[in-house]
Amino acid sequence: MKGLPAIAVTGLGVITPAGDGTDATWEGVCGGKPTAAADPSLDGLPVEFSCRLPAGSEPVRGIPRRAAWRMSPVGKAAVAAGHDAVQDAGLDPASWESARVGVVIGCGVGDLASWRAQTLRLTDKGAASVSPLTMPMALPNMPAGEVALALGIHGPSLGTATACASGASALMTARWLLASGQCDIVLAGGAEMAVDPLSVAAFHRMGALSIRGDDISGASRPFAPGRDGFVISEGAAVLVLERTEDAAARGKDPRALLVGCGASTDAHHPTTPHPEGAGTEAALRQALADAGLVPSDIDHVNAHATSTPSGDASEAAMIGRVLPHGPSVTAPKGVLGHALGAAGAIEAALTVLTVERGLVPPTANLDGTVAEGDLNHVTGSARPQRVRAAVSNSFGFGGHNVVLAFTSDAPA
Repeated sequence: MKGLPAIAVTGLGVITPAGDGTDATWEGVCGGKPTAAADPSLDGLPVEFSCRLPAGSEPVRGIPRRAAWRMSPVGKAAVAAGHDAVQDAGLDPASWESARVGVVIGCGVGDLASWRAQTLRLTDKGAASVSPLTMPMALPNMPAGEVALALGIHGPSLGTATACASGASALMTARWLLASGQCDIVLAGGAEMAVDPLSVAAFHRMGALSIRGDDISGASRPFAPGRDGFVISEGAAVLVLERTEDAAARGKDPRALLVGCGASTDAHHPTTPHPEGAGTEAALRQALADAGLVPSDIDHVNAHATSTPSGDASEAAMIGRVLPHGPSVTAPKGVLGHALGAAGAIEAALTVLTVERGLVPPTANLDGTVAEGDLNHVTGSARPQRVRAAVSNSFGFGGHNVVLAFTSDAPA
């Protein structure tokens, strides 16, 4: 049964290790070249590599000069992505009704570097040495707050924190704000800049990270044999969402339509997914029902696949079970690594581009003949394909599952 009305995606802003900007990121992801590289900031740790934003590309656009000094890297990334998305949507913040505009930004960690640095100051030098900027820089709600500050937005400003599903949760929440009539425009997405010695040490201790230090470019290998964990990454993506009739009224064609959302919780284990994918299957089926689609309508799947042995196996089995007709499957983390709370938004933006441009990026480091699951994996090079309906999967620690459904046109 169809749920809420379709929502127009009218603008995109994306910043990732593959490129500073939507087109640069798309070109990099379609090129299939992994971005994992040695990271000097991690020297001496058991894992000394990551996926970082391109050198010299600290996002500063859209950030008032008077504010830059007090902002965390994750706040800056969110603002820059939001600035790009608003420009792409053809909107002018000076002319919109700011109380009818909302912001929802997912962030799983916040500014971990600030927490770590200020904890060391407190321990070494005492309370008087702790910066008064610590809390406004470090809190995970602040990317949403910084976007609202930069763009003069006075409607709801919300932060979602569902671990690696945070960015997708933000888009689902934004859809509710629009469908309820509370907002006319919502900037929604995710931001994360959590590549830090503390996060890397912690993820390594729990066995979540790849330790393929002798083959760094091949370390992030979703669905591939020999995968041993994810490669930590960073980035941001913001999507401008509007009701379809509002976009049409101002003459703006949507890049794609957000037509369905599904969410569930595994309630199985704090970090390990349900081995049979029961929760993820429930989220996918909810998204399809909400969109008024049936499984055979889906042409493409943007998989969550992080390159962990159990997670990829569970997701592959679930996709094959729910979508046995063989839609194309891609996993962008082979190129981008895992940007944690930003990943769901980045991959939603990539799904929008796949629907819009009729091109499916390949999964890096994957030979389709030996891939996990009997799936229609896209490997080697980008594949031209007409994609009328696609889903983007996002799953996170805590058992959080979110699936978003996008189409090129509104379902009948």
